[in-house]
Amino acid sequence: MARISGITIPNEKQIWVSLTYVYGIGPKTSYEILTKAQVEPTIRTKDLTDAEISRIQEIISNQYTVEGELQRVVSGNIKRLKDIKSYRGVRHSSNLPTRGQRTKTNARTRRGKKLTVSGTAKKAPSKT
Repeated sequence: MARISGITIPNEKQIWVSLTYVYGIGPKTSYEILTKAQVEPTIRTKDLTDAEISRIQEIISNQYTVEGELQRVVSGNIKRLKDIKSYRGVRHSSNLPTRGQRTKTNARTRRGKKLTVSGTAKKAPSKT
């Protein structure tokens, strides 16, 4: 059970996949880290020695921004956009897509559950 940057990474997966469980490390970055640490990317996490794990951890802590620090940087950037009231900041504030996607249709994950507007449905004829 290896812990890297405060995250317990899976034992049964190959190390290059396990490293992607750390926020801020994707497949490409994972391969770069393993190349610098001189570790075979296809080896299972449970088969790593303590020396290899410490080399990986040292490279990540010295050269990459990951986990909590990266999340603080990203949220700080979004807060700055909101404070200066830029177009992207306003879109973040109102929970709408920020990168030019259409919102007339789609965008359901950002806008939430579909709400029907009252008064648009046909009224059923009532019995008199």
